[in-house]
Amino acid sequence: MSLWVDQYRPRVLDELHYHQTLSARLKSLASSGDFPHVLFYGPSGAGKKTRITCTLRQLFGPGVEKLKIDQRVFLTPSKRKIEVNLVQSNFHVEITPSEAGNFDRIVIQELLKEIAQTQQVDLNAKQRFKGMAV
Repeated sequence: MSLWVDQYRPRVLDELHYHQTLSARLKSLASSGDFPHVLFYGPSGAGKKTRITCTLRQLFGPGVEKLKIDQRVFLTPSKRKIEVNLVQSNFHVEITPSEAGNFDRIVIQELLKEIAQTQQVDLNAKQRFKGMAV
């Protein structure tokens, strides 16, 4: 049983009713095949995560919603171990850097290095890159 909010959350960009010009721009970027680095920002509760999920679904298909929770351990320069929970699919990674406290920069840098060094497992995938939501 899922939460009401998750059950009725928009799944595709066409279902988003606010900022329709932004949705149209994201849809055209996703279909063009040349997707740039994108930064979503705004106040809490503004719909950033919903818009990102819809964009990822437009890029990669319904496999984006098959999520798994993974716990990673990162090592700081002072040899301190930091445990961070990641929510990820085969196409993207979601991380909450505040879990790492003052070492959030190190966690983000290490995770970006790891993502950049690995290749997409599915050679028939629509896109050859992986998304990251911080």
